[in-house]
Amino acid sequence: MLHSLRVWNFALLEEVAVEFGSGLNILTGETGAGKSILIDAIGAILGQRISSDMIRSGCDFFRVEAVFSVDERDEMLPLFEEQEIEYDDELIIIRKVSRIGKSSILVNGSHVTLSFLKKIAPYLIDIHGQNENFALLREDTQRQLLEGGDRDLSACLAEYQQVYGAWKEKSRLRTERAEEIKGISERMDMLRWQEREIAEAELREGEDEELAAEIRRLSHSEKLAEHAAEAHDLLSEDRGEGIAVLSALARVTHALDEIARYDDGLSNVQTMVGEAYISLQEASYEVRDYLEGIDTDPARLDQVQARMDVIDRLKKKYGGSISTVLERMADIRGELAAVDNYDADMAKLEEDIAALYQRLRGLAAELTERRQKAGAALSAEIEHELQELGMPKARFHILVSPEGKYTSCGADSLTMIFSANVGEEEKPIEKIASGGELSRIALAIKTVIAARDTSTASMIFDEIDTGIGGRTAQMVAERIAFVAHYKQVLCITHLPQIASMADTHLYISKCVKGEATVTQVECLSDEERVREIARMASGDDVTEAALANAREMLGNAHKKKDVFQKKTKAKK
Repeated sequence: MLHSLRVWNFALLEEVAVEFGSGLNILTGETGAGKSILIDAIGAILGQRISSDMIRSGCDFFRVEAVFSVDERDEMLPLFEEQEIEYDDELIIIRKVSRIGKSSILVNGSHVTLSFLKKIAPYLIDIHGQNENFALLREDTQRQLLEGGDRDLSACLAEYQQVYGAWKEKSRLRTERAEEIKGISERMDMLRWQEREIAEAELREGEDEELAAEIRRLSHSEKLAEHAAEAHDLLSEDRGEGIAVLSALARVTHALDEIARYDDGLSNVQTMVGEAYISLQEASYEVRDYLEGIDTDPARLDQVQARMDVIDRLKKKYGGSISTVLERMADIRGELAAVDNYDADMAKLEEDIAALYQRLRGLAAELTERRQKAGAALSAEIEHELQELGMPKARFHILVSPEGKYTSCGADSLTMIFSANVGEEEKPIEKIASGGELSRIALAIKTVIAARDTSTASMIFDEIDTGIGGRTAQMVAERIAFVAHYKQVLCITHLPQIASMADTHLYISKCVKGEATVTQVECLSDEERVREIARMASGDDVTEAALANAREMLGNAHKKKDVFQKKTKAKK
């Protein structure tokens, strides 16, 4: 909702501060007083292109500042987050344009572009009477009109969108896989060669460590044999240079046995020597076996070294260890399997896509049928309202036409067509030139859907009273007041019937200040409202009869709004 507007140096607006209320805000004043200028100032806040010619004579810039309330559930909050704009429940927009062409836009203190301002504008105010800002011309708004009040239609749409999302994802995956498979034959040849190279090596964990140890043994076999023979000889072979260890121990054992015949004081020593003899004898056997098993064959060394070369080459090519080489082989086999299963996977994917497409077709057709029924019913209501609003020959239809292209919204297009007079062809409403007709169409629609309308919190009717009067004026006034029970409405009018319905009545006037003309805005008191409505009804010559008539109009308006209030509460 728009809470306030401050304007500096904008056309005839030197410095104006306006406070708006909820419900119906009426702007009145004599022709040329500057009512439309105030709307233009609001348009500047909504991202409309404003020429520097709008800068007040003698000034270097104009500045417009607006304060809005923002609902936490508001759809534009993601846009704020995207731009890292801080917000709570208040939105302050400031736009400044200098005569030299420089411009700045601030949203809650953050600099933004004009395009961003235009992006959030549809969520703030809908200006009826200016085609470029006419929210009803947006297809998303038109679809919302149909779907917002029909639970079955909304449920059908939700199911359709779920299937559509799955269908699009499967289709994307199919395209992605088809692209991946292009030119993959060369890679497959390489992968198969790599897999064969690793597999033929028949690697096993720890093999390289075993081979390295064997290479060390084979490379030093002569030294190993020399030292093993020496160890064996020292243990068990008596030589000229001395007695072998086992022979010496045998003699020690004999001496201890002789001592034991007469004294057991060395029995413990006897035991230890006996155990030492047995251990050394076992050691002698192992040394002998080791010596006999030493391989000195150069061919075996060449064989082991060749195997080690194979392993080292694979480790260098595919990883630093046998385990990483084996992991690489597993990855290659997985990739080959995926390609080998490509045809089967694609066939399954095509099957899934076909099944989803059939569901999509059925749901799209159902969606179109439901929209057509809802459109026919809504069209009849809107057409009736248009006739009540002074357009007795008006024809209005919401056309829902099937199309072959599937989108997130379905497979149909939506067009609102209108004709104001007999003999005139019904045309899309965006081709209607009259801002007044557009405004009345909008009012008719808003009247029908007022209770469920979740679009912008604020509306402006700029040309809605063009060419109407009498009973039609009263019908327009009542419907504007009805809509204003559900959202904030700003309305420029010259009709006392509409003005009498105001919750907040703003009077626009101009006066000469020094040597310049300025526009002023003031909120009227109850008595001031009486005089203004009397002036609007009877001209500048305000008589007692005109004042009495104005009071009667205000009284009737109050009663009518009380009825609307009761209806609104009853619906809630």
